[in-house]
Amino acid sequence: MPKIALTKGFPKEEIYGMTSQMRRSAVSIAANIAEGYGRENRGSLVQFLRMAQGSLKELETHILLACRVGLLERDNETELLLRCEEIGKMMRSLIRTVQAKQAE
Repeated sequence: MPKIALTKGFPKEEIYGMTSQMRRSAVSIAANIAEGYGRENRGSLVQFLRMAQGSLKELETHILLACRVGLLERDNETELLLRCEEIGKMMRSLIRTVQAKQAE
């Protein structure tokens, strides 16, 4: 099953709960990166990248909770958390790069 479709398997009563929260936090990651980039200012970009990191941590928390309450299988939890870790590393690297260019 594609990972984007994982929340489709959640119970219908979760549509405004965990399903919505996970989808919103995942979308916020990309939206914050795009908004920061669109500001065309390195300081703003770093600020929005940090907000994206917060959304990523929020998503990680939702993944852990979804598994804990039985909405998500352990294998999917592990894979999703590994992807989150990889994305987090990329964002931290991007922040360091932008900050280094800002200091030039």
